Amino acid sequence: MVDDEPDLELLLQQRFRRRIHSNELQFYFARNGEEALLELAKHPEVDLVLTDINMPVMDGLTLLGKLHEPVPSATRKGVVVVSAYGDMANIRTAMNRGALDFLMKPIDFQDLEATIANALAHISEWKQALRTREQLTALQQELNIAARIQQAILPKKFPPFPGRGDFELHAAMIPAKEVSGDLFDFILLDEDHLGIVIGDVSGKGVPAALYMAVVRTLLRGAAVNRFAPGECLEHVNKALCSQNTPEMFVTLFYGILNTETGELRFASGGHNLPFLFSPAGHVRQLPGECGGPLVGLFEGVSYSTMTHHLSPGQGILLYTDGVTEAVDASREFFNDERIAHYLAQHCCEPIESLVTNLPAAVVEYCAGLPQVDDITVMALRYLGREESSGFLSAA
Repeated sequence: MVDDEPDLELLLQQRFRRRIHSNELQFYFARNGEEALLELAKHPEVDLVLTDINMPVMDGLTLLGKLHEPVPSATRKGVVVVSAYGDMANIRTAMNRGALDFLMKPIDFQDLEATIANALAHISEWKQALRTREQLTALQQELNIAARIQQAILPKKFPPFPGRGDFELHAAMIPAKEVSGDLFDFILLDEDHLGIVIGDVSGKGVPAALYMAVVRTLLRGAAVNRFAPGECLEHVNKALCSQNTPEMFVTLFYGILNTETGELRFASGGHNLPFLFSPAGHVRQLPGECGGPLVGLFEGVSYSTMTHHLSPGQGILLYTDGVTEAVDASREFFNDERIAHYLAQHCCEPIESLVTNLPAAVVEYCAGLPQVDDITVMALRYLGREESSGFLSAA
């Protein structure tokens, strides 16, 4: 309380004696603005300043300006001004400078109690809002770190295997949030075998991203042990089910390309059917039963390993349902037919352009609507050992 009337201190202590004795409230007193600043420096925990406007040395309006100078938000004080009846010009000035409320002299102590209660409630909400903002800021920083970590563990160097002329490979991801539940990866198992994987974890955000990292680690471990694709998915499924993560699962497609013969061995755990495309513009979905059980949901399931031969120049496009389930303003899906149409038009483009332009086409199709799911695309074009240079010339 800042006021040059000495009797006010005694009156306030008597009026609030019970709340003072119970430590519900604690008062500090000053006779002018300068004394108030010294007192506040000794007691930075003070929440509320009640100040008279007309005082010697430093008046209340000057004090209010000092208190609202640029300072950390957490140290700012709520201010209620007190003035004589009819001093509306100064009261308006104080309110415009950030005062929470005002009181008229002579002070009505019932009104004072109500004003203090309201001001402290406002300050409490203000402090909670500051804490929430700080928590959100910290969370955003953690999400930014998580996004960088996730980007670091996913392949980002293209072409991934420079000097290899027997295949072309590229991938792209657009997360719906800071971090993604989609994954893609490729592993050169040996000189003649390339492993490729794409997946989509249930859910969004940080839980999906953490689950994705676990899935990628498990699959890589199975892949380097040279398990067949179906066996790899069984290994991942068994490990995920043993962790008993409720309501979490992943769709996966894993394939191994023999870079010498063009043989593609693959297995699918509930993932979208990849598309085959040729230099002549022929597009169709990869034949075989690619549905398969979801991975990480049920114990003891098996996954079939299937085989398809790629001819030189032929490729496959893998994608997550963020592509096919993207909708336009009419709520129509981008769907498989639009992917097939896109591939027929762009199949002879360099693999990097083919991959990066498809997500761009999806975003354009959505016409400014918010992205609700992660968009991931990966394409592999088999060139063959002897025919590769001939195809590139023709393309």
